[in-house]
Amino acid sequence: MLFGASMFVTDYAMPPGALAQALEERGFESFWVPEHSHIPASRRSPWPGGGDLPKRYYDCMDPFVALSVAAATTQRIKLGTGVCLVNQRDPIQTAKSVASLDQLSGGRFLFGIGIGWNAEEMANHGTAFPTRAKLVRERIEAMQAIWTSDRPEYHGSFVDFDPIFAWPKPVQRPHPPIIVGGGFPQGARRALRYGNGWIPITGRAPMLDALTAFRALAHEVGRDPTEVPITAFAAPEDLDEIRRLGELGVTRVVVALDSEPANTILPQLDRWAAIIRASG
Repeated sequence: MLFGASMFVTDYAMPPGALAQALEERGFESFWVPEHSHIPASRRSPWPGGGDLPKRYYDCMDPFVALSVAAATTQRIKLGTGVCLVNQRDPIQTAKSVASLDQLSGGRFLFGIGIGWNAEEMANHGTAFPTRAKLVRERIEAMQAIWTSDRPEYHGSFVDFDPIFAWPKPVQRPHPPIIVGGGFPQGARRALRYGNGWIPITGRAPMLDALTAFRALAHEVGRDPTEVPITAFAAPEDLDEIRRLGELGVTRVVVALDSEPANTILPQLDRWAAIIRASG
């Protein structure tokens, strides 16, 4: 089992460079940073977590900037967006951000993506909620072309450009893994269609049923489930439960850290380091 940690990086939380160092020293395999460009004042979309939207969602920094700082202070830990809201980003510029971070980190970037839930937020970026999934797919396909071709071009319903020159290319070949977030079945279908991994969130659906159905769906669409490893976010601080997730086929678990300073976070990481050691 691989262990990761995620945090909404804010100006009142433990800085990303120091946090990434602390994670690396304690045996964590990956560090993930979520994204929200802003939160509209008149938001009507319900938060999938239920209840009021936590303050950290309003305050989070740009994930690529935060992960660049983390890359500069670490050597081994992988660095992921958890998740990048592709429907709110220009694909040509985002392709450059991904490739640049992969270069600067020495090939340690994990491209976690999602289609988003906040309709008002994405509307401010010119994105229509009903067609956001198709928009994300086209933007990912366009980025894949940019990363793998010297003269990429793409022609779709939402993304359209003639041949361009775009460097740098990523260190990882053919590109950093695209790990698709979302529930079952829609998120799982997107992961199997164009992803290199799937991110479900523990606690939002029965994991046994979802993971069993995911493997069946993979065979149905002609993909080997082992080629689409599962990263479970919001992992519980419970070794027995983590072992159960491993038995169900989860490859990586990611703990969600609150946006708190080091004196709060470091004791939590020490407890998790003990779990990592005990997991074998």
